[in-house]
Amino acid sequence: MNKQTDYPKIGIRPIIDGRLGGIRESLEETTMKMAQNVAALYEKELRYPDGSPVQCVIADTCIGGVYEASQCAKKFESNNVGVSLSVTPCWCYGSETMDMNTLLPKAIWGFNGTERPGAVYLAATLAAHNQFGLPAFGIYGRDVQDLGDETIPADVKKRLLNFAQAGLAVAIMRGKSYLAIGSVSMGIAGSIVVPDFFREYLGMRNEYVDSSEVLRRVEKKIYDESEFEKALQWVKQNCKEGDDLANESNKQSSREQKDKDWEFVVKMTLIMRDLMEGNPHLKDKGFGEEALGHNAIVSGFQGQRQWTDFLPNGDFSEAILNSSFDWNGIRAPYMVATENDCFNGISMLFGYLLTNTAQIFADVRTYWSPEAVERVTGWKPDAAAANGFIHLINSGSATLDGTGQQKKDGKPVMKPFWKINDDEADACLQATTWYPGNKGYFRGGGYSSKFVTKGGMPVTMCRINLVRGVGPVLQIAEGETIDLPQNVHDTLDKRTDITWPTTWFVPRITGKGAFTDVYNVMLHWGSNHGAISYGHVGDKLITLAAMLRIPVCMHNVDDERIFRPSAWNAFGSETEGADYRACNNYGALYK
Repeated sequence: MNKQTDYPKIGIRPIIDGRLGGIRESLEETTMKMAQNVAALYEKELRYPDGSPVQCVIADTCIGGVYEASQCAKKFESNNVGVSLSVTPCWCYGSETMDMNTLLPKAIWGFNGTERPGAVYLAATLAAHNQFGLPAFGIYGRDVQDLGDETIPADVKKRLLNFAQAGLAVAIMRGKSYLAIGSVSMGIAGSIVVPDFFREYLGMRNEYVDSSEVLRRVEKKIYDESEFEKALQWVKQNCKEGDDLANESNKQSSREQKDKDWEFVVKMTLIMRDLMEGNPHLKDKGFGEEALGHNAIVSGFQGQRQWTDFLPNGDFSEAILNSSFDWNGIRAPYMVATENDCFNGISMLFGYLLTNTAQIFADVRTYWSPEAVERVTGWKPDAAAANGFIHLINSGSATLDGTGQQKKDGKPVMKPFWKINDDEADACLQATTWYPGNKGYFRGGGYSSKFVTKGGMPVTMCRINLVRGVGPVLQIAEGETIDLPQNVHDTLDKRTDITWPTTWFVPRITGKGAFTDVYNVMLHWGSNHGAISYGHVGDKLITLAAMLRIPVCMHNVDDERIFRPSAWNAFGSETEGADYRACNNYGALYK
């Protein structure tokens, strides 16, 4: 496949007092070492989606004035720098040394020391950024350090990493595509692809193919036939087929038809992947155009209803592509949105680029109050479930990583693919059953995955929504997955569709806004879908949203974790309103 190898780099700008004759000379080594230490931190801690270490580019010289700033800009441009960080231990000339590139996310680390006023440069240059309309993030350690102390304090390190992860997400998205396979699914607003949003806010293209392209490639054998045989054999060995629980006997497919459905959905999986990223093997078969793909970092498959009314559904393809393993072994997950919900696809992409882990796509289906649970099951919820919980469930498209079968220190987790071992991948497969599709939903058959997510995982659910007159807004809910007693799970699960994967989710309650209780989280959620990422990454999502000028309308992240550009402080003391005003003032990043 056509894998990306040219990931954007982090550019580091060592800024120095330009006065020669004793001042600059005394600071050269300290300033450059500060830049080198940050580069070493990034290269150690951060990874690109393919697992390789993040690469940094440092200016050839310290930057004491406009000439050296311009030379640094040229180097960054020629080296695919997508994120810009300036560092300094001293006073420097602000507007003469600042980064003026309007597209690069920017931050400044001003060293907190008394020998030289790095904090004064930080404040002066942030003021210049704000005056020029170039928002930048300010990083300043809480505790004073001695000049020459090469330690990066924990609070500074956290800010440096938060900024870089969000900045790289911005840079990696730029120039990529969202591929819509099909059109609008069942009138779902999220699957109405809005090109202006992708172009103006994300710097992305939109690509479109009709669903018939998948069928054409199946019938014309426009896929790697040897890989298909390998994949089909792997499926037979690793994907457990369940009994036909969803259909009455007169609606059940024959064994012969079920086998044909397996072959069809495996071909669909190969084809949807090839549509996203291409496949050089297709050129060898005489399909040079198809071999190139659509440069898609995320895609969506319409499926319902025009496709699924007469052909096998996309659940298997979406679930396997969204997972971190398949017949070719352990590999990076793809981002594929069910029902072509492009806004949930982008929400998945945000979580993925910030964590490098697979993302769960789910309906935000049902709020279960403690009273309703007790009435239906006889069990009074306790512990984490005491105030109720939300049933996250969709038609079998969720990543198999979401089973929670991967482990760290004995606890369930979701890992970047390079940390997953074969036993963990096998455990995810063994925890998943593939049931024949419910023909009330999927007249054309197919298979839906079924698993129950293990409790005890910290997770973050997010969602982009488009609101006329406002634009895009981001919702965030940090919380945890929970286990229910088996009989309680069975009773509640059977009230919807027992052939679909389930995640029981409890958001963290803060007592204010949408987070006064679990019910209000459900009530305030802006759409029928959510993207669920492993870990509490709400603060990183907030930073990313600020870079893209997307306001956050709902979150339960503690104030001390929120990190936005310094200009946001000038838009009022109430942080949510200030966020809206700042985003409205600056407008979409690429408009």
